[in-house]
This record gives sequence, structure tokens and C-alpha cells, in this order.
Amino acid sequence: MFETRWSAVIPALLTLGSILLLPGTGRAHCDGMDGPVVMAAQKALASGDLDLVLVWVQARDEAEIQQAFERALAVRGLGDDARELADRYFFETLVRIHRAGEGAPYTGLKPEGSDFGAAIPLADRAVVTGEIEPLADLITHRIHRGLLERHAGVMKARSYESSDVEAGREFVRAYVDFVHYAEATHHAAITPAGEHAAEQTHGGHAVDEPGTAAPSDHPRRR
Repeated sequence: MFETRWSAVIPALLTLGSILLLPGTGRAHCDGMDGPVVMAAQKALASGDLDLVLVWVQARDEAEIQQAFERALAVRGLGDDARELADRYFFETLVRIHRAGEGAPYTGLKPEGSDFGAAIPLADRAVVTGEIEPLADLITHRIHRGLLERHAGVMKARSYESSDVEAGREFVRAYVDFVHYAEATHHAAITPAGEHAAEQTHGGHAVDEPGTAAPSDHPRRR
């Protein structure tokens, strides 16, 4: 029973982690020099086994990766400087194409030891150890805290004089932030594993635009 419950919860937790713990899709560690994509590229170049990196790209991109791989291998034998340049060229090509396949922008390789937040190291550790509880505890704690803080902000701002328009706007900003956060976390929790929503919306407005609710989003003053 416990395993069945976690098999349903784990994908949602991982999706929630990417939404709530990382301030933007660009934080994914696949563009890190010590991330899994570059590590696979290093092994492929050392062994000559292209299949080690093909798993990180779409089938339609295999030809481009193979061409880059062959070029890098040809140049690597020209000396240490040439090998360093060839490796960097292949790393950047592979990561750029991998991120394009995810619909994410390529912003350059990140140095080793870059901070990618708390969730990614725990997610990687969960894959290695099979233990999901530390990651699940982190994310559920952050969600609970996020809801409590936003709800407190709404409750604090909800009582204001009708003549105080600025105070009313402050209430609306707090309300929209709270509702958008609740909707985004719920949407992530019910989204099947493998489905990446392009954006979470509330009343037609992007979730990352708190305070811009349409008139129909405004609650009645109590």
C-alpha cells in the first residue's frame, strides 16, 4: 500500500520541485560542467561510444550530434589545447541540443560546483539510493510553508477601508499571489508524469505575474 501511494506521489513531487524550488527553467543542472549530460559526453569521447550521449537528445537530432562527435574526435588528437577546445565544442553542442529538445533556452555551460538549489541534488541522490523520502520531505515542507505565508499575507491585508485604494491593491496582490500559488501546486500534483505544461494559468493570466489579475479575479471585499 505504501509503495503504491508513493508511486503516484513521486512524479508530482518532482514536478513541484522544478516549479517551486527553482526560480526558472534555466536552473536545470543538465547545463552544468558536472551535470549528467556533460559527464556522459566525457565518457563518450573517452570511449568513442556515441550511444552514451544519444540518449540525451531527440531522435531527430542524432545526425547533428554524430557530426559534432566525429569532428571532436578528429581534433582531439592534435594536442592538449586542441583536445580541450574540441571537448568544449562537443559539450556545448550536446547541451544546447538537449535543452532545445526540452523546449528550454541554452545560456552556456555552468562551472562545476554551481548551486542548482536544494531539490536537484536530492533528486539525483534519490535515483542513486532509491530513497525518495528526503526529497519528498523537502518539497512538501516548502509547499506547506509557501501556502501558510501567502495565506497569512492575504489575511493581514484583507481588512481595509474602501476609500483606501492603495491598501485595496495590496490586498489584491496578496490574494492573486496566494491563489496562483495554490493553483500551480495543485496543477503540478495532478499532472501525469512526463507531461510538462508550458505555463500554469489562473483566469487566463500566467502564474508568474502576481498582482495582474483581471477584474473577474478580484474577490468581494469582506
